[in-house]
Amino acid sequence: MTRRRIKIEFTDEDGGRYTISLDGSISREKVLKVVDLVDIMGGSEEEPQPVASKDSKFYKIYDLIERKFPLGSFASPDLLEAYEDQFNKPIRMSTVSTYLARLSEKGLLKRQKTPDGWMYRRVRISPTTP
Repeated sequence: MTRRRIKIEFTDEDGGRYTISLDGSISREKVLKVVDLVDIMGGSEEEPQPVASKDSKFYKIYDLIERKFPLGSFASPDLLEAYEDQFNKPIRMSTVSTYLARLSEKGLLKRQKTPDGWMYRRVRISPTTP
């Protein structure tokens, strides 16, 4: 099993904020146990939001991913092409790859290794209701 990193943030009914980080050999069963703990504490998960100015490349890239690839997988060349089409400006592949890696580290994208390179998919965390 590969090493993974997962960060879960939630608030309880009283407004207390909690962060749980899992690092290492993480299985589905371990994640489900943590989610059960969140439910017991009365917390709700919030969809992560990037913190960046609307004029930044980071914001533009994340916004573009939300609009152009809301459900499907994509690779960095797909995003590069969409960025250049949308903003009519060139962007380097290394810049796109760096931002995708950062979005993956923040838990906003899921990244999967394929024979052709990395594939990305948006992460959706839906709030739970008690």
